[in-house]
Amino acid sequence: MEVGTGALGSLLPKLSELLLEEYHLHKRVKKDVESRPGQMKGMYAALRKVAEVPQDQLDEQLVLWAGDVRELSYTIEDVVDKFLVRMRIEELEAIDNSHTLRRLMQKMATFFRKGKTRRQIANAIKDINSEIQAVANRRGRVAVENIVPNPTPATTIDPRLRALYTEMKELVGIDGKRDQELIKLLSMGDSVVPGEKLKIVSVVGFGGLGKTTLVKAVYDKIKGSFDCSAFVPVGRNPDVRKIIRDILIDLGKYNSDLMILDERQLIDKLREVLEQKRYLIIIDDIWDEKLWAVIKLAFDNENSKGSRLITTTRIVSVSKACCSSSDGFVYEMKPLCDNDSKVLFYKRVFHERGCPSEFEEVSKDILKKCGGVPLAIITLASLLASDQYVKSKDEWQILHQSIGYGLTEDPSLEEMQRILSFSYYGLPSHLKTCLLYLTIYPEDSNIEREHLIWKWVSESFIQCGKQATSLFEIGETYFNELVNRSMIQPVYDGTGTVDACCVHDMVLDLICSLSRENFFVTVLDGTRDSTSFKSNIRRLSLQSRNEDRQGMCQINSMSASQLRSITVFTRTFNIIPALLKFDVLRVLDLNECKLVESRGELDLRILGNLFHLRYLDLAGTNISELPAEIGNLQFLQVLDVGQNFGLKELPPSVCKLIRLMFLNFHFWCYMPPSVLGNLASLEVLSDIYASIDIVQDLRNLERLRELAISFDGKCLDLEKAFVESVCSLHNIQCLTMQGDFEPMDILGECCFPTRYVRQFNSYYVGVFSALPTWIKRDPTHLSRLSELIIHVDEVKQEDVEILGRLPALRHLLLATSHQTQRLLTIRADGFRCMVDFILDSGSGALIVFEQGALPRAERVTICLAVRVAKEDGNGDFNLGLHGNMPSLRFFRTGIHWRGAMVGEAKEAEAAVRHALHDHLSIPAWNSMCGQICLKVPPKPPFNFIVFSSRTYLCT
Repeated sequence: MEVGTGALGSLLPKLSELLLEEYHLHKRVKKDVESRPGQMKGMYAALRKVAEVPQDQLDEQLVLWAGDVRELSYTIEDVVDKFLVRMRIEELEAIDNSHTLRRLMQKMATFFRKGKTRRQIANAIKDINSEIQAVANRRGRVAVENIVPNPTPATTIDPRLRALYTEMKELVGIDGKRDQELIKLLSMGDSVVPGEKLKIVSVVGFGGLGKTTLVKAVYDKIKGSFDCSAFVPVGRNPDVRKIIRDILIDLGKYNSDLMILDERQLIDKLREVLEQKRYLIIIDDIWDEKLWAVIKLAFDNENSKGSRLITTTRIVSVSKACCSSSDGFVYEMKPLCDNDSKVLFYKRVFHERGCPSEFEEVSKDILKKCGGVPLAIITLASLLASDQYVKSKDEWQILHQSIGYGLTEDPSLEEMQRILSFSYYGLPSHLKTCLLYLTIYPEDSNIEREHLIWKWVSESFIQCGKQATSLFEIGETYFNELVNRSMIQPVYDGTGTVDACCVHDMVLDLICSLSRENFFVTVLDGTRDSTSFKSNIRRLSLQSRNEDRQGMCQINSMSASQLRSITVFTRTFNIIPALLKFDVLRVLDLNECKLVESRGELDLRILGNLFHLRYLDLAGTNISELPAEIGNLQFLQVLDVGQNFGLKELPPSVCKLIRLMFLNFHFWCYMPPSVLGNLASLEVLSDIYASIDIVQDLRNLERLRELAISFDGKCLDLEKAFVESVCSLHNIQCLTMQGDFEPMDILGECCFPTRYVRQFNSYYVGVFSALPTWIKRDPTHLSRLSELIIHVDEVKQEDVEILGRLPALRHLLLATSHQTQRLLTIRADGFRCMVDFILDSGSGALIVFEQGALPRAERVTICLAVRVAKEDGNGDFNLGLHGNMPSLRFFRTGIHWRGAMVGEAKEAEAAVRHALHDHLSIPAWNSMCGQICLKVPPKPPFNFIVFSSRTYLCT
């Protein structure tokens, strides 16, 4: 399903399914169904073309026709789904009756109901056919096959041109730190280094950050140091010949022959011109890796004149492609800091660096919405002030409240919207849909990555690929591509893993506007008039600030016959009583809503009537019981009932949920025997308590990718059964174990499936006597392992080196209990991807870093054994920290001085502080509770903590 094509993408496979013999459609109905897929495929292709063009550039009749087709596709899919769901329910009702007489009566009843169901589908298809024909007839009156944008008016100016002609005095945050950083990357010294090769820097960041402005400022500052220079914009629809011609023209090599040369001839000409020159060339706004692959042919890497090439792009993968050579660097453009944002805003509005007191609070709120994006700051500042006057405070408040809701329609904002829309219309159709779906979330939300992707799956935004890849894994590629294209901003957890995303307010404003135009998501937040809602609401986001009363009134007043998705963000809102009217609901997200029924107990049996439901999130809702009727939800793919600690057991009917892919509850919730074995589609199983039935049933879950399981007590038979089951899970990617599991070595010595494993966490369950055999056997087999949390009895130097060879390892927590090897060295050739490094060796070992070790590490935690250092001749406590680990932002050490003098412990602490001095700036000291914390300003963001005690305090 895609925003531009409605439900056509997911509908076409369902029409094929209807033709299967098991549904026994009447011949006439079957013929009608067979005649439609070809016609609808043509409509699907046409809508995909329409979706690639901004709506304001399309013929009005074409826009109306496309809207009619989308609406019709939703209607048809609802009819087909109702039929498929009803047939499935009737089959199960027949199977459930085991008594002979009852089974015979049920079979007869089912036969008549099936006949009725088929008559209903026949009548519905007859009605739909006439609608399809009417829409098809209208297609002949609009030019669909040759869709091209309306010619851009001559008065429209490319808004990016403005960045090329900005006066230096207007620049804030550019003329200073930013340009110096870029110049430093270019290694622009005072003189040319003989034999210096071509150096490439690619500046990357989303639209409006000021990439063009920055590189133009740097270009103007340094171009005098080169023999020749050129600055060439590219854009979304480039012509390679024009780009090469423009470079040659900028270099002063224009002649009329350039117009007749082909690509190869132009590239040869440019290579000839640049061969013996020291050149500076800027290629601005590249959108495509394939385009760069052609352009780069014009630049000889063997040029030894100290030439420089700068590119700009919004797409991370393009910037990496530009810098694929050994002399390439990616410069990630960051938003302006708070101070620079204020200066830029105040200068534009008040023509000075300060702000009148009455505007201080609202200006702070507006700047927060701008998020340090210069384009947004300049645009809003220009809107709030002109040469004659500054708008009133009330008008400032109105503007602030409209940003992020798609309601900012002032013509002054068109330039910013157009720049941001370039990125949106550059997305493939399926990514447009996934991006617009983020409008269900309130502004400033950290949107959990895993749940977002499962919602995409449940909404049918993701279709199966040619390979046997799970829908969730395809969704992961969608998420990553939106990050890659700078449309969403990644949010990292403590291990450096992306576990959420957020949307910049200006991007949110754009997609909210587009969502409203396409009637994609409807938001109730207590600030808009519910009477303006269309009858065909399909996705509803409840963010009501007036909580229950107003929200329920709005819901009860709307027509909900086509509502497919409800997400509730108000914690005290109880929507359960209204659910019966949503008969095609697919997604119901009540996460953290405290479901309260004012009269008696909450009746969740209503959920059993939502036969179309794919996604049900009841996590943290305080429910104490899940009804048996949950088994009616034959199409359910996601069930989350975690954080409901009053929920003591799952009903046995859960075994009927054969399409379930994601199940999360909590360790103390009991799962009846023989339930898990039926859930063969499960890919994620979280927080389950281990019993002999459970661990034996695990081996039936061949698709399982993630497992979090808890053990309580020592039962060797249980643990052996678990190990046997785990070894059969060949698709396992993430395993988290908690509780008490001894001996751990039966897991360490097994044939653990390593092909896909990304995370292994056994820290809180037991201690391995040595590093597991399946890690030591061949580290290259663990090519995807990025997180390892493990407790072993002792670590040897060879173990450290084995772990250092794991190619994708980013987070390591390695603890030891009885360390005898006194020196552990972290080599420079290991741990090349490590971000978060924790080696807890207690008081038994000294950890030393070679120069060049942990080049990407941002957080490091180790222990320093004072006595071992002194006895082994390292009395100056040289751990190899000085000038090392350039990415470091946090360092923590536990100083163990048992068997040493207090003065020696203080020497060790002083040595560590001194070694890390290069990482610090303007330190402020604070001593309390036996800990000494060195706090530093946010630039660079760095925190250094020393724990100093006779006993072990590093936790």
